[in-house]
Amino acid sequence: MKDRSRAELALAGVTIIWGSTFVLVKSALADVSTYLFLALRFTLAALALYFIYRGVLKRKAVWPGIGAGCLLFAAYVCQTLGLELTTPSKSAFLTGLSIPMVPLLSSLVYRIRPRFSEIAGILIASFGMALMALPSGASGLSSSISRGDFLSFLCAVIFALHIVVVSHYSQAMGFQTVAVIQVVAAAVLGMGSVFLAGPLHSETLRFQPTTGVVAAVLITGLLGTALAFTTMAWAQKYTTATRSALIFSLEPVVAWFTSWILTGETLPMRARAGAGLILAGILLVEVRFSRNETIVSTQASL
Repeated sequence: MKDRSRAELALAGVTIIWGSTFVLVKSALADVSTYLFLALRFTLAALALYFIYRGVLKRKAVWPGIGAGCLLFAAYVCQTLGLELTTPSKSAFLTGLSIPMVPLLSSLVYRIRPRFSEIAGILIASFGMALMALPSGASGLSSSISRGDFLSFLCAVIFALHIVVVSHYSQAMGFQTVAVIQVVAAAVLGMGSVFLAGPLHSETLRFQPTTGVVAAVLITGLLGTALAFTTMAWAQKYTTATRSALIFSLEPVVAWFTSWILTGETLPMRARAGAGLILAGILLVEVRFSRNETIVSTQASL
């Protein structure tokens, strides 16, 4: 129980890091092309992790790590390109659909059935994300599906599968190798994409080494990638993929709060209600699990 509590607190810390860097990355992309930014971010993280964990890497976890890295890079590409082609609100909601997808994929791939309280918490948090992300008018729901919408939805599917894969292999093979190899694989794919971005996506290579770009690369590389995904791989040894996804639903709440601090953006009442539902969904599962574990512990002592 103590290990699970520490792990889930660590995942909450990861979510705070991701949510707080949204404004920073959005600003930096004005001076650096998408693929180059991702390549720099993952390369810096890969170098840091390799020097820290090179002595404890396990060969048997190389291929699972490569698979996780491919999923990780693909999810970030879809998310970033989708954000450029659709509205931020629709992108946030569609990407957040990874949360209800995680228990479904866990059931299909690894035959892991989520508990009723987990499903209830997921549904409540997902509805909260819809209130936060989607506009109040009907146009946000009824408009036609654009390429950006599709890419954002594809990101949700890929990231949900990434959470499930990392959860499984971190428990089976150790978190260090999975964490390092997935980031190294993402870095290699990122560097390769820089050379292919022009011919395949007509993206002009841009790089202005401004303070914002340097800060974004350092913070997202060392904190948002190296620290975050190592922590994620470690923490998922002690908790389920479904509970991890539920904790990650805090990201838009943190993003809104950060935006309020840095830019003065205020939350409308509808979005505040959504944030409250996200917190309620997480608390529902936490209180339910804590109660069940206390009962089991008491019975075992008897």
